[in-house]
Amino acid sequence: MQQQPVERFDPTSGRVTAVLVLVLAGVVVVAGTVDAGSVPPPVLAGAVLAAVLAWASMLRPALWATTEHLVMRNMLETIHVPLAAVEQLAVRQVLALKVGEKRYVSTVVGRPLRKAMRTGRSGSAPVEDAAPAPGLPYADFVEQRLHQLMEEARAAAGVDSLSDEQLALAADVRREPAWVPIGLTVVSVVAFVASLFV
Repeated sequence: MQQQPVERFDPTSGRVTAVLVLVLAGVVVVAGTVDAGSVPPPVLAGAVLAAVLAWASMLRPALWATTEHLVMRNMLETIHVPLAAVEQLAVRQVLALKVGEKRYVSTVVGRPLRKAMRTGRSGSAPVEDAAPAPGLPYADFVEQRLHQLMEEARAAAGVDSLSDEQLALAADVRREPAWVPIGLTVVSVVAFVASLFV
């Protein structure tokens, strides 16, 4: 049973670049189809491949929380992580979670490299509501809000942080392959390689 999102987190980067790549690829594809032969097949196939990769890597990723899970939709998979199972969480250039012995990463929320290097562990006060405070960087808000959701989930499950019960919850992490982006990527790579030999 799919749980409804309680809170969605907006991406912090990559959207403008992805849209520019899609527009440029669209122009190349339209030019190649309107005037057959004006665009070499490898360029046409390369434009399609670039568009698929831009969509899958920069537009498709999403991050949201349900009452029990943090859902990270990445380029080629969707990961459902029980909030109560998260041992550590940090937002640097990407969002990174430690659950059991594994590390999970989402590119949706992150800080610029310079800020990530300057910023140690966020020492701000906990978030009291679900809206960013004025002047608080969005990545800091997301980090604090996720910590709050983790604490609420642990309290609801009756699990202490770093306990054996929390470690047992790590087995409930669920990974789902994203077949559409995988299929589109494979087809566009094959088309690009084939166009090099035609």
